[in-house]
Amino acid sequence: MNIVSKIIAIVCLFVANEAFSQKKWTLEECVAYAIDNNVSIGQTELDNKLAEIDKKDAFGSFLPNVNANASHSWNRGLNTNITTGILENQTTQFTSMGASLGIDLFKGMQNQNRFRKAKLALISSQYQHLKMEEDVALNVVNAYLQVLFNKEAVKVQTQQFETDSLQLVRSEVLVDAGMIPRGDLFDIKATIATDKQRIIEAQYALLISKMSLAQLLQMKEFKDFDIADVAYEFQVNNILLEGPESIFGKAKNERTELKIAENNVKIAEKEIEIAKGAYLPTLSGFYGFSSRVSYAKIPDGQGGLKNPPPFFEQFNLYKGHNFGLQLSIPIFNGFSTRNNVSRSKVNLDKSKLNLQQTELDLERNIYTAYSDAKGALETYMATKEMLKAREEAFRYTKERYENGMATGFDYNQSQTLLVNIQSDLLRTKYDYLFRTKILEFYFGIPIIKREVLEGQESD
Repeated sequence: MNIVSKIIAIVCLFVANEAFSQKKWTLEECVAYAIDNNVSIGQTELDNKLAEIDKKDAFGSFLPNVNANASHSWNRGLNTNITTGILENQTTQFTSMGASLGIDLFKGMQNQNRFRKAKLALISSQYQHLKMEEDVALNVVNAYLQVLFNKEAVKVQTQQFETDSLQLVRSEVLVDAGMIPRGDLFDIKATIATDKQRIIEAQYALLISKMSLAQLLQMKEFKDFDIADVAYEFQVNNILLEGPESIFGKAKNERTELKIAENNVKIAEKEIEIAKGAYLPTLSGFYGFSSRVSYAKIPDGQGGLKNPPPFFEQFNLYKGHNFGLQLSIPIFNGFSTRNNVSRSKVNLDKSKLNLQQTELDLERNIYTAYSDAKGALETYMATKEMLKAREEAFRYTKERYENGMATGFDYNQSQTLLVNIQSDLLRTKYDYLFRTKILEFYFGIPIIKREVLEGQESD
């Protein structure tokens, strides 16, 4: 089976599947589905959960540590009777229990700064999640427009095939009338064969673009996948009335990558405050409670032994309390604290440089996107003018051909140029649509609905 036969088989299979297809996906549905099912977005959602847990950990440092303990032991042999204080050769049992509580009263503001850092880290994680959604949405828009372009390309090639088929009928009439040589029929038939080949190629390109979009959506079943037939009419987008400087000024307050970089600077600043907190003394409070119970017999005061007091009576009799404050003053720790502060300062400088680079990249991308969109508009308008000229040229050539004043080769050549211009016009239209969508994206017109981020305050 040659390559053409394989392509025809694939296209026939695609057409058969398409006949059973029920759902036609809109752009909004594709974007929503991709966001809900994309693996990378799912990973950022898990990162958000981890950041939430880290925030809870940081909040937990403000709370006291409470522990309880209990033990029961058997002692056999010569042991001190804990009740009488006399060494005795015996087997005894003891139960002891207690509880302890400790809390940081002052730790160089490290706990407060760790909590603020955790909140900032959570915001960064949420921005990373939003950035991933935006990237996926842009890719879906591009793939969706590619499918629309290929659909229109199939229509153009099909219409051309129908036109040439009618022309073949007219040419046969002209041959019978002796107005054109019979050899021109072979040129028309060759053109029709070429039209069929182009239809197959266009349908195959459409199939590949649909599969690419379905895979981008990460669908498990995409054999019947198809999109809604939406006609995007060309119109000049008002976004081009905004200069690149205006778009950049708006983007500096809107773009997610800038917010991530700015938030990373704040996190680095908190790291310095946390590191500096190790220079300061720490003060903690503690409290402990303990008691014990013995099961050994005790002297009765008359030279004999009697059973020990009841369990709860001993528990109350031997209970004890331990509480106080502990102050720790750092004096020397092998330059560890100083190095941590220096390291944090270096990370802050790196974060600031990254913020500057992100701004520069954003500015360059916006100027490039603006130039691309403007260039796409100019290319489309120029191609539209060329199409008008080619249509007139083809109409003139067609009239000459039908009057026997032009050859079949001239007719086919003029028609090929017309079809090429029609394809170029479609390509430039969808290229312009995507370029302007990117500009709108930078200007703050979201592809997806933004959600209010939780905990945006830094304190």
